[in-house]
Amino acid sequence: MFDMMKMMGKMKEVQAKMKEAQDNLVRVQATGEAGGGMVKVTVNGKKQVISMDIDATILKAEDKVLVQDLVVAAVNKANEEVEIVAKEELKKATDGLLPNIPGMDLSSFMG
Repeated sequence: MFDMMKMMGKMKEVQAKMKEAQDNLVRVQATGEAGGGMVKVTVNGKKQVISMDIDATILKAEDKVLVQDLVVAAVNKANEEVEIVAKEELKKATDGLLPNIPGMDLSSFMG
């Protein structure tokens, strides 16, 4: 028999775990590199850039466009990587709380 009170309690537990997992995304980090490592960008699970390293050898006025392209590429790679890591963290945080429903995607909760 379906127990509505038990289900509501479980949903509150899931909501609390999801909030905790979302709050912890700020600690998840990933680094993207471009230009063979000449540009490195680290982002957190909330997709905020937290550090950047640019090799001094490419910091010449005539290389401005190249540097800009490499920074964009490194940021995009870091964001792709952190999205994968963040999804895994959210999955771990809710493991056992939610039934395994095919097609259920928690990525919308990533913040």
